[in-house]
Amino acid sequence: MVRLAIFALPLLWLSAHASPAPRSTDSNIGTFVPLRIEGKDGTIFEGPIFTRGHNVTTPSGGNHHCDGTNLGAHPTPGPTATSALADAAKLKHFAFDGTFDPKFDDFFITSIGNSPETATQFWGILADFVFTPVGGCEEQVSAKTHVLWAFDAFNAAAFLFLQGPETAIQGVPIELSVKDGLTGNAISGASVGEGFPPTGANGVVTVTFGTPGLKSLKAEKEGTIRSNALTILVI
Repeated sequence: MVRLAIFALPLLWLSAHASPAPRSTDSNIGTFVPLRIEGKDGTIFEGPIFTRGHNVTTPSGGNHHCDGTNLGAHPTPGPTATSALADAAKLKHFAFDGTFDPKFDDFFITSIGNSPETATQFWGILADFVFTPVGGCEEQVSAKTHVLWAFDAFNAAAFLFLQGPETAIQGVPIELSVKDGLTGNAISGASVGEGFPPTGANGVVTVTFGTPGLKSLKAEKEGTIRSNALTILVI
């Protein structure tokens, strides 16, 4: 018994002083990112998309890393605005293209869906209604980042943001508001759906639903980027 106890002492010492198991330092585990893509004639994609930083391939640009470490923007890889675009395209089977500039270590997106850029109309990226200061492979995003890819973004007079209640009662009026997500200014003259009046000077419109069910509305106005979808349950 004594010999067994003496033999066990070194094992106990090693167990007590052993290095702890290494923890994972991989920050690129992926997440669901709120993504919206507004094309020339309609919404191409809107909803959460699971993404992580990864290589992206385009017909014109080839295959390159796109994980936020581009041009040293971040020290560790993670989900990006362009990786989200690529994963949405793969999920919903729409095409996109872009050239790759080694100087910027990033893609310049030239086409999404049926909306190719023109000599005066280009694709832009906004994160939480703010133009990103870097390219889409440098811009890391999270589950709290609302990513917007918008066609003709740099000529847009406003980026519409539609707000209202999540529920309504059939036949009872409710108020919806439309503002510019970039500036917060009220948007007058915006349409929120067929059969409803346009927003007033304060950006507010009163609507009444005649039938129950789930209703999905979007605000639109010439010269602006259409809004997010607002889903209202009418009971």
